[in-house]
Amino acid sequence: MNETKCNIKPDQLGYFGKFGGNYLPDVLKNEFKRIEEAFNEAINDKKFTDELDYLLKHYAGRPSPVSFAKNLSDKYGAQIYFKREDLNHTGAHKINHSLGEALLAKRMGKTKLIAETGAGQHGVATATAAALMGLDCDIYMGAVDIIKEKPNVDRMRILGANIISVESGTKTLKEAVDEAFVAYSKEYETAMYAIGSAVGPHPFPMIIEYFQSVIGREARAQFIEMADVLPDHVVACVGGGSNAIGMFSGFLDDENVKLYGVEPLGKGVKLGENAASITYGKEGILHAFKCLLLQDENGNVANAYSVASGLDYPGVGPKHCYLHEIGRVHYDVITDREAIDAFYELSRQEGIIPALESSHAVAYALKLAKEHPTEKILVNLSGRGDKDIEFVLNNIK
Repeated sequence: MNETKCNIKPDQLGYFGKFGGNYLPDVLKNEFKRIEEAFNEAINDKKFTDELDYLLKHYAGRPSPVSFAKNLSDKYGAQIYFKREDLNHTGAHKINHSLGEALLAKRMGKTKLIAETGAGQHGVATATAAALMGLDCDIYMGAVDIIKEKPNVDRMRILGANIISVESGTKTLKEAVDEAFVAYSKEYETAMYAIGSAVGPHPFPMIIEYFQSVIGREARAQFIEMADVLPDHVVACVGGGSNAIGMFSGFLDDENVKLYGVEPLGKGVKLGENAASITYGKEGILHAFKCLLLQDENGNVANAYSVASGLDYPGVGPKHCYLHEIGRVHYDVITDREAIDAFYELSRQEGIIPALESSHAVAYALKLAKEHPTEKILVNLSGRGDKDIEFVLNNIK
């Protein structure tokens, strides 16, 4: 695939094809323009990029390794590999963009980070980056997720973050984003909204992809070093889409590498039972950008659901929508039950406890392995499952 078709940047208005854009009120649109200008200046400033590279290496622990899963490979036939984002400091890929956003905030003279979180990994990473750089930190989190993801809530509090419980709607990720945006609109002169995925109004999908592209660059080089060839298949879970867009960015121009984004089918196909925005969504505006969006018959944003709190978002990043539209990435679904089974399978076969989010990608990879028993599959293991252990043991039969 050539670069102009697949591995594109947004146009000047922030669109990937017909998806993306910036539907904010003028006062915030002007602020986001300043963020875009500051970001473009920063990534062309060697001092900024050197500092980010230093933190990624000496603080976050990059490069994260690629591991060959021998036991799973022997059992399922295909050669299965994992990009180990679970081994990053704070336990997931979120630290990559959180460090970048915090550095950018300091460069712009901001004194606070405002963020939303579902599973808590973005919240922990943002709180970590804020503590490191001397910034205040407000984290908006749905009341349901606060109970469900207690270990991460405790970590955020220890790190000094102020956690605001969101009690509206489904009390999960969408409402957390809603209230974080409202708070940010009152504090934008002194605060940075540290968006937690490749979503939101331009320029944030572009910013998050830039900071997460380190995953794909590393993985491509590491895989060639290990196997002397590129993988046949690359798999990542997709909620908003940050870990997947980072992983896919390293392989979009490799025509022979098949890419798979795995959405949560949750409990079933009915509206409100899943968070499969690409599979079941229609074009709409969510949180000031155009994307594929779960909607009811009247065009209202529908409730999203997944056993994985980090995936229960009713929309998806604009570049994923574009990659789906042009057919470069195949988007498919995995149920709660399949993800939980994969959670245990990886734990018991390889001694790696994955996040429930990542377990969706693992489950899909095991299906692929049965269908392609002689081929090589690379899975982005976006996070570890420490946060999910208590919930799974106490609530999953």
